[in-house]
Amino acid sequence: MKLLRHGPPGKEKPALLDDAGRLRDLSAVVPDIGVAQLGDAALARLRRLKPETLPLVRGRPRLGCPVAGIGKFIAIGLNYADHAAEAGMPIPKEPVIFTKAISSIQGPDDDVMLPKGSKKTDWEVELGVVIGATAHHVAHKDALAHVAGYCVVNDVSERAFQIELGGTWDKGKGCDTFGPIGPWLVTRDEVPHPQRLGLWLDLNGQRMQTGHTRTMIFGVAKLVSYVSRFITLQPGDVLTTGTPPGVGMGQRDAAGRPAPRFLRRGDVMTLGIDRLGQQCQRVVAYAAPPRKT
Repeated sequence: MKLLRHGPPGKEKPALLDDAGRLRDLSAVVPDIGVAQLGDAALARLRRLKPETLPLVRGRPRLGCPVAGIGKFIAIGLNYADHAAEAGMPIPKEPVIFTKAISSIQGPDDDVMLPKGSKKTDWEVELGVVIGATAHHVAHKDALAHVAGYCVVNDVSERAFQIELGGTWDKGKGCDTFGPIGPWLVTRDEVPHPQRLGLWLDLNGQRMQTGHTRTMIFGVAKLVSYVSRFITLQPGDVLTTGTPPGVGMGQRDAAGRPAPRFLRRGDVMTLGIDRLGQQCQRVVAYAAPPRKT
């Protein structure tokens, strides 16, 4: 089952994607796709619906983040050995955990804005994991039962903020618009093997990243179990699981010399994951938020 939210920012409505790729309105069934809709029992009730009986959503509405009310946006760094190598960092012996600000979250096709002073904004296609049941010190064998489903995440990152300004990575990871999620939440029954998914990202039509979740250093079950030792994961939390090689800071020229390529105004990122759909974002210049009166 593919669940989504559509409409203007802050006014999204719940829907599902039918087998023909059409949006079916869920507004008469549930108030939103949020914490209360992510447990196994709630998802089972939605699964029993007959999509053909639900109203069609007309036109081509904006898609929002497929999950409302996300409480925590937790990320894993350097989770592909070849990405750690291109970043010039050792392969971690334990998962590297950092957080992305909730205020960075946006729809899958919304513009990505270069932050003020940015010179090294970069892309990262990643598998996102949406938690469906509270996880606290969960055993590895039970971890996937706490997952509601999966989605595409672009872990947009400003490398100078992240690496060169000292302290933690968070300042380069949580800028406004740096967390596109979606287009939909695919429930775990449709993705029984999260380590069998291909990932890709194109920049202006040129393939930059090609990867596969089987090459993760730490798989999804390990990550959910591991993070739950330190942070209680709650329904609606999102865990994004690391990126394969091909990011901008790791680019090289034909002779194999470092040739970093960072995002510029007008660039277009298109990215996707097998069975989870794709995103497309245009890069725009920094604009200060409107003043509140």
